[in-house]
Amino acid sequence: MFHGSLGNAARIASDLHWTPGSFCPVESFRCSSWYESARQWLVHKDWHICTANELVARAPIIAKQLGATDRIFVRPDSPLKPFSGRVVEIADLTLAKLDHGFYYDDDTIPVVVAPIQIIGKEWRFVIANRTVITGSAYDPKKRKLLLAQLDSAAANFASRVAASISEPETVYILDVCECNDQLRLLELNPFGGADLYACDATAIIDSVSVIAASA
Repeated sequence: MFHGSLGNAARIASDLHWTPGSFCPVESFRCSSWYESARQWLVHKDWHICTANELVARAPIIAKQLGATDRIFVRPDSPLKPFSGRVVEIADLTLAKLDHGFYYDDDTIPVVVAPIQIIGKEWRFVIANRTVITGSAYDPKKRKLLLAQLDSAAANFASRVAASISEPETVYILDVCECNDQLRLLELNPFGGADLYACDATAIIDSVSVIAASA
């Protein structure tokens, strides 16, 4: 089995006959595949999915429909993240400001557009068979990592989300954040290509080994 870069995780899952290979079914992790089913938990209350070139051509109209004025948040629909999620200015948005021509050349890639949210603390949890097996707290400003306690409010929230949504894969990553004084679901990521931060490596190896052996 494989754990490494997202690109290699996706190629191994789709092209090679490894068992279990990598936990990285790309289509299942597209935002467009799971956002609606996770709406009650999601950090975004409203969003719009379109192509990158359509967003650039119609940015003021799309933003207005979402209740945004001068800036909006944009991220790729794909879990392989051909560009990083970011806040952009509506008035002068170009494909270049979405890294077109640098990380990718296809201007028709789907993107998610949403109103800006203020994100506080973040946590990353590893889910195996719908169960939280370990987690890591992450402070992006201080770049500080800590093992997340499994009896914490964030871990309990992650457990409720994992139990309620359709699992995109047997093993995957579930990211939680603080937003408007609430815990919210930030995103889902493939296990095969995710940074595990300060997660408990032994807990991961023990749980994933059992799943791999039965694959």
